[in-house]
Amino acid sequence: MNIGIDKIGFYTPEQYVDMEKLAEVRGVEPAKYTIGIGQERMAVASLHEDAVSMAVNAALSILDDEDRKAIDLVLFGTESGVDHSKSAAVWVHHLTGIQKNARSFELKQACYSATGGIKMALGHIALNPESKALVIGSDIAKYGLNTSGEPTQGAGAVAMVISSDPRILVLDNDSAALTKDISDFWRPLYSDYAFVDGKFSNESYLSFLEDVWENYKEKTDRELKDFEAVCFHLPYTKMAKKAILRLTKDAKEETERLMTHYENSIVYNKQVGNIYTGSLYLSLLSLLEQSSKLTEGSRIGLFSYGSGAVGEFFSGTVQPRYEDFLNKEMHEATLENRRELPIEEYEELLQKSLPKDGSDFEAKSDQLSEGRAYLVAIKENVRKYEIK
Repeated sequence: MNIGIDKIGFYTPEQYVDMEKLAEVRGVEPAKYTIGIGQERMAVASLHEDAVSMAVNAALSILDDEDRKAIDLVLFGTESGVDHSKSAAVWVHHLTGIQKNARSFELKQACYSATGGIKMALGHIALNPESKALVIGSDIAKYGLNTSGEPTQGAGAVAMVISSDPRILVLDNDSAALTKDISDFWRPLYSDYAFVDGKFSNESYLSFLEDVWENYKEKTDRELKDFEAVCFHLPYTKMAKKAILRLTKDAKEETERLMTHYENSIVYNKQVGNIYTGSLYLSLLSLLEQSSKLTEGSRIGLFSYGSGAVGEFFSGTVQPRYEDFLNKEMHEATLENRRELPIEEYEELLQKSLPKDGSDFEAKSDQLSEGRAYLVAIKENVRKYEIK
């Protein structure tokens, strides 16, 4: 049975910061941001947008009534959860109108959890071929003003429908995974911001890649020549370039092809920034919609990495007429029609936060666009979401 991605869509907030302008204000050479880490714009979420509302918006962009009836599993990967008890998936299930007889729950393992959700969905569909699963990765990467991590912030969500006989990408049952207990990036419950050992995290990412790639080759007898492209988790887009160079150190003849596809796979991420659990799948979506060289049967490698740490390498094959089931024009318009935030306004917004003392919160209605989901209020410690 073929199982994989039948639909895929994404959402990002309607405002962004220009990275060259941020660099100038921070007294940094702009090329350090635009070339050194490979980012051009950075999505910024308002107070009335969180991981839940962004996930709902991403899901609504792809779901139809047939999906709502068939989906019986909602898996929400995030490290930007809004409640220690209630799953973000429950809100998504309700707001998207999915039929009531479904399982819905949240997964956490840094930037890996959406991949974990996909793997769980594959097993579910294998046992229940008529079912569908909704898998979402939604996060806000926030490190604070004037920090080393500031230029690698971002916000957004990617939603995917997993089904049998998928129309976009069949996922192969051929993965290699690795878990190690390390401290390269983490966020204790008491902290609004993550702690990160940047150099160690980069080294761990590449070390995990080498380990799971060698394991994958042993399991499958495949080599880089068998892949048209490889997509990577992208905390910043330059990371994928480092990863390709590491993968091709003993297969340099494959570098040119992989680098060409790399450029297509980072188009969207360069405009959004880091979205943690969704970053790999935003890169996959960018590759599918921006590359003109993918054909039926093209094999795409996927490397997922979540600090702490879990890594996995797996693959999928492109399906006939996959382009017909994407929303390229809509996604490009989403990125193009955003508002640029002046740096002063961005700095003011980043220092705001929702109440933590039980106080009520109400979003300003004039800031909410029609047809989108938002956190509209917190009343008596209960979060209220609506589609305006």
